[in-house]
Amino acid sequence: MPLIYFAAGAARWPAYEAPLKAALNEAGIVAELTPDRPADPASVDYIIFAPGGEITDFSPFTGAKAVLNLWAGVENIVGNQTLIQPLARMVDPALTAGMVEWVTGHVLRHHLGMDRYIVNPDHIWDATCPPIAPERPVAMLGMGELGLACAHALSGLGFPVTGWSRSPKSISGLPSEHGEDGLRRLLKTAQIVVLLLPKTPGTENILNAERLALLPDGACIVNPGRGALIEDDALLAELDAGRLGHATLDVFRVEPLPKDHPFWSHPRVTVTPHIAAETRPASASRVIVENICRAEAGQPLLHLVDRARGY
Repeated sequence: MPLIYFAAGAARWPAYEAPLKAALNEAGIVAELTPDRPADPASVDYIIFAPGGEITDFSPFTGAKAVLNLWAGVENIVGNQTLIQPLARMVDPALTAGMVEWVTGHVLRHHLGMDRYIVNPDHIWDATCPPIAPERPVAMLGMGELGLACAHALSGLGFPVTGWSRSPKSISGLPSEHGEDGLRRLLKTAQIVVLLLPKTPGTENILNAERLALLPDGACIVNPGRGALIEDDALLAELDAGRLGHATLDVFRVEPLPKDHPFWSHPRVTVTPHIAAETRPASASRVIVENICRAEAGQPLLHLVDRARGY
C-alpha cells in the first residue's frame, strides 16, 4: 500500500483531503494519505508538494518515486539540490480554463478600448470604433500548455496570434517565432503581448528596455506568467512617456505587491492579485492520482520537469 505524504502545507489540507481521497477511490488505489510527516521519511512513496509547504530537504525521502507539484510553476523547487526524485509539475485542466478566460478577457478589454467607457467621469462621447480582431496582431510569449491554450482561444476569435519560444516549435495552424531574432521581429508588430513563460535565467527580464522599445506605439502588455519576465523600471518609463498603451499585470517580483509600489497608482497599469489561474483541488487531485496510477503501473510520469531547462 503506497504512502502518500501531503507536504503542500497544512492550510491546503482541508481543501485537498476529500478530493484526493475521492480520486484515489475512483482510481481503485488503496493508499495511506497523510498530512503528517512520517516518522520514517524513507517509507514515503509519493510527495504532494507546493512551495512554502512542509519540506525544504528532500534527501531523507529516499524511497519516494515522485514529487508531485501542485503548481504549474516550479522555479521555487527545481533548483533545490536535495531534490533527486522525479518532479512533475501541475497541468490542471481547470487551471488552464481559468487562464484562458483571464487572458481572453483582458486582451478583449484592451482590443475594444473598454476602459474609456467604463471610467468616463467627464461623459465624453467617444464614438471611435476599434479595429476588428484580424487587424490586431497578438504575440504569445511562451508556448507551453497555458500559452498554447490561450493562443488557440484568441486565434479562434480572429486575432492573428504568433507564438514565441526559445527553441523552434512547429504548431499546426499557428505561426511561431523562436530565438532572439524571432523575438525582435515579433515585438516590432505586436499590438498586444501576452507573457506565459516560466521564470528561468533565460527568460528573466525578457521584456527589458531594449525590447520594450521595439513595440509599436500604443501596444498593451498582459502578464499572467511571472513577475520577473518584465523589467519594472523600463516598463514604467515606457508607460510614463505615453509610448505604451497599458499593462495588465497579475504577477510581480514581490507578492503581495507592496502598497507603495508605483504600479498601484499608475493610470496605465492594472494590478490583479495573482488570480489569473488557480489550481482547483478537485481537478488537480485527479491529475495527481493519474500520475500515481502510472507510477504504480510502471508507466512514465506525465508532465515531468526537465531540470536542465528549469521547467
